[in-house]
Amino acid sequence: MFPHDDGRGLVIVYTGNGKGKTTAALGLALRAVGYGMKVAFIQFIKGSWFYGELKSLKRLEPELELVVLGKGFVGIIDDGLDIQEHVESARQALMASKERASSGRYDVVIMDEVNYALKLNLISVDELMDVINSKHVNTTLVLTGNYTVEKMIESADIVTEMREVKHPYRLGVRAKRGIDY
Repeated sequence: MFPHDDGRGLVIVYTGNGKGKTTAALGLALRAVGYGMKVAFIQFIKGSWFYGELKSLKRLEPELELVVLGKGFVGIIDDGLDIQEHVESARQALMASKERASSGRYDVVIMDEVNYALKLNLISVDELMDVINSKHVNTTLVLTGNYTVEKMIESADIVTEMREVKHPYRLGVRAKRGIDY
């Protein structure tokens, strides 16, 4: 028998250079929805590309709210946007996260790829810490992405690091639909 849940939310970080950070957050969201919890899934970077989760998450409405505010991956081959557009979309995602995390209306708020937004200087550590510190006591906040800063690790209740041991892209194998995206 599990001990009774005291209702307090946690701060959870999924980080590391291995695959599975967003997937872990999606698994947590799926579990929460299964208990009738209200979840906000806010994407900071992904946005211009199609991912299978975009379609499947729609099936979990109204318990799960998907908020895609990213403008796509920053600085890669098909990114024709000015950096200021990425900064603005990251700030919108940050404001949307803070509003939902502090409102008390959501049980879980997932800030997907927020660590990349931080690494790319689209948002600041202080702005991110403000979201963490202002979250409602009963809301669990999940932050994903590589390059987690020490301040986030210190403020988190759970930190899981995904470490790449082996991946076929190292051999030139392209990403697989339904597996990688």
